[in-house]
Amino acid sequence: MTTSTHRTGAKMATALTDGLLWLAAGLNWLVLISLAAVLASLSDARAETLPSACGGRDLVAEIKQDDPAAFAALKSEADAAENGKGIFWRIEKAGTAPSYLLGTMHVTDPRVLAMPDGARAAFDGASTVVVESDEIADEKKAGAALLSRPDLTMFTDGRSITGLLSDADERTLADGLQRRGLSLPALNRMKPWMLMSFVALPACELARKSAGAAFLDQKLARDALAAGKTLKGLETLIEQITALDSLPIEPQLQGLVQTVQLGDRIEDVIETMSRLYLAGDTGMIMPMMKIAAPATAGDEVSYAEFEQRIIIDRNHRMAERAGPILAGGNAFVAVGALHLPGREGVVELLRQQGFTVTAVD
Repeated sequence: MTTSTHRTGAKMATALTDGLLWLAAGLNWLVLISLAAVLASLSDARAETLPSACGGRDLVAEIKQDDPAAFAALKSEADAAENGKGIFWRIEKAGTAPSYLLGTMHVTDPRVLAMPDGARAAFDGASTVVVESDEIADEKKAGAALLSRPDLTMFTDGRSITGLLSDADERTLADGLQRRGLSLPALNRMKPWMLMSFVALPACELARKSAGAAFLDQKLARDALAAGKTLKGLETLIEQITALDSLPIEPQLQGLVQTVQLGDRIEDVIETMSRLYLAGDTGMIMPMMKIAAPATAGDEVSYAEFEQRIIIDRNHRMAERAGPILAGGNAFVAVGALHLPGREGVVELLRQQGFTVTAVD
């Protein structure tokens, strides 16, 4: 594989940075659930022909082979991330039974659903299961919650996606949606971040979800209820989508257009993220997404806003709400894996509350 090929893969990852930031951050797929009725009416025939097997290349492996210096820089940045290794953690405090924390990836990939060694036993033994939002257990309630706040999911002020795009970007978006069996005029009033929740999904993931497969967090929530465990959420769906809706509109639009341009190549980034997750290299996921071309000043500002609103602010909220639950002991907490690492990640924030948090090998 040539250096030119590496650069192509790297540029692809960079182009996806804006479009996949919220996906990488571990937001639930509740938005897609709520969109099911609308999207089904627009693309029923297509859903039956989607491939259920995923493909995709490992971009990090390509970088390692083709550009050792770039890989060394990537690894150095990842290694510098506090708590950037491990997706399964033991939580202890004197006088209480131990609890466990699992970083998740909100997909239906069987490799992810299998969970790391020991996680299933920890889940089975827990009396309380905690997920980001307990609304994921009931798709009807999730949909109803979204419908209760149309201002968060749709333009209600006269604006539209096409009215905010250049003619060239509008054509690109329309063509990309058409290839997915969707019509831009039918979705023109939808907020860009919400439409992104659909177009950023690989065809294989859509096929599995259309067939009724649950993503990891949803499966854990439903299994907890079926086993008679107490199920709790750290956030409401409205809180999650309010955070998304608060992002500046321009980066949302840019990410939406870039993602439809990439088409099926999005599978490469999803596969790369999945492999890093399965290896426990959570600290490498975001550096991988940003490694390619030097970012412009505008990109840096957009990323900083995203990181603050969608990752850091939510880390604090989740850790604060998880603390009293963990104080009771014997809990199993599952949140998006990218909420774990960093100085203001959930692992470190729980330590600041007096818990001992240790990675489980």
